[in-house]
Parts: sequence; structure tokens; C-alpha cells
Amino acid sequence: MTAQLSTEVTVHKLGAGIGARIDRVRLGGELAPDAVAAIRAALLANKVVFFRDQGHLDDTGQLAFARLLGEPTLAHPTVKGREHTNVLAFDSDYGKANSWHTDVTFVDRVPAISILRAVDLPPYGGNTVWANTALAYDNLPEALKALVDRLWAVHTNVYDYAGHVDSTRIGGVDVQEKAYRDEFVSQRYETEHPLVRVHPETGERALLLGHFVKRIVGLTPTESHAIFELLQNRVTRLENTVRWQWADGDVAIWDNRATQHYGVADYDDAHRRLHRITIAGDVPVSVDGVASTTVTGDATHFSSV
Repeated sequence: MTAQLSTEVTVHKLGAGIGARIDRVRLGGELAPDAVAAIRAALLANKVVFFRDQGHLDDTGQLAFARLLGEPTLAHPTVKGREHTNVLAFDSDYGKANSWHTDVTFVDRVPAISILRAVDLPPYGGNTVWANTALAYDNLPEALKALVDRLWAVHTNVYDYAGHVDSTRIGGVDVQEKAYRDEFVSQRYETEHPLVRVHPETGERALLLGHFVKRIVGLTPTESHAIFELLQNRVTRLENTVRWQWADGDVAIWDNRATQHYGVADYDDAHRRLHRITIAGDVPVSVDGVASTTVTGDATHFSSV
């Protein structure tokens, strides 16, 4: 299915539940307002959108475009941007994600949008998969919706994929991986979020889960794990996902309020590097209108709300 949204932007739907490719657009800070509006509309409708042939972009151009979508956050609450304070590099030299997550849910002010640009790609593998968490909620049985609408979970950076340091390498733990891990947890963050958040723009209800979740409030560890796995498996059903095979010059933009994603570490020892910018979002709100609350850590330096 193809939709013409403006004179410059063409949207090709990639799946019934999530994903679209946008053609006939050159991303950058000079992009016309109607094209920006069309991209935002496609993003809200499809949750993640992809752009080919954006090799003209560097960090500066990526940041200039990002500002058209909102206010960029710092690169990360704890990990500093190396070349630019707003750009976080995902480099396989520091570790591999290999885990389902929504970006930065361990703070109260969860980013609204993430923009990821391919910088150096392996010769094979290294795809990224996205899942639609609003569709996952919609497809729950009514009895299960009634349960999860009332539940809250504690999210923390200590439970992130960065914790899986590979100690099987010759010579022991990789020094760069350990340094990244130490920086990632240099400040502990914990935040209580509703399991179901209301999207501030679309009004949709979406599951707020992923592998930053430590426990579900009021439940035992065994009960927390059972509920988490039940819901997480709903999120990651194949019909609820889209998989993108990266090529040089690609850019992906996703609605971080209604998705999870997973970087697949299936490229052996090849190098993979992508640069991410996140756009400031709101504090999630439950179906009852109650906002998320900080348990530990102050993220005001990371992002406005």
C-alpha cells in the first residue's frame, strides 16, 4: 500500500500493524514544514518509519533534523555523548543490546521519539526489530486489560541489557564493555510507571514494559515474572513486529511511546555502529490520569518535559 502525503513525501506501508518506508525526502534541518508534518503523521500512524539513501547526514545534520520534531534530550542520562552531547553512539565495541526495550524508561521523562542513523554496518546481520505496544494492548482480552490497567512497574537502568558483560572472551571481560557498563550504572535510576500508558497525541493505550522492568508493584518476584512474560510475549508476537535490514545511509524514526525494539546481535565479530538522538517527551500517565513517579535519581539534566 502506498500513500501520497505531500508533494515531497511518499509513504509505503510495510505491515498491517507497524512500519512504513518514506521515500522522496532528503532529511535535514532545511526540510519544509509540510514534509515534517507528513513525517510526523506517518510516524503516529505506523509507529516506526524508515528512510533510505540519507548518506549526506552526519551528526550535525541528524541533530538539525531532530530539532524539527522537538527538543533533543542529552545523549543519555548517564552515558555521555562522545562527539556530541545530544548523540549516543551504539557501537558493538562496547557491547550488543540483544534485548527488547523501550528507550530510557528508567527515568520519569521518557523520550517521545528516537532517531537512529546507520554509521558503520556489518556485512550481514545486525537487523533491528520493532514491536507495536499499542496494538499489543488492543489485542488483549478484556479481562486481561482490566487487570493490567491497574498495575504499575518499577523500571531501572541496573536491569538493562548493558549488564550482560561478556566474560567468555579470551583474557576475560572486555575492557571497553566494562567501562560502558560502569558508566551506564554510574547513577542509579528507578521510576514507577503504569503498565498501560495513554499516548499524549493519539489517545491510544500502550503497554509500557521492556527489559528495564525490575518488578511489578505489589506482586512477588514470581508473580511479577509471570505477568511480565505473559504481556511481553504479547508485545513481541511476529504479526505485531517489523524487521529492518539496515543499509548504508538508512535512518529509522520511531514513536518511543508506543513501541519496543530489539537490535539483533547476529553479526559475529563484525563492527556495527549507529547514532541515536532522542526527542524530549512527557511523563507517562495511566488510564486513571496518574503520572509516573521517580523512586531514585533526578533526570532533569537529561530532558525537559
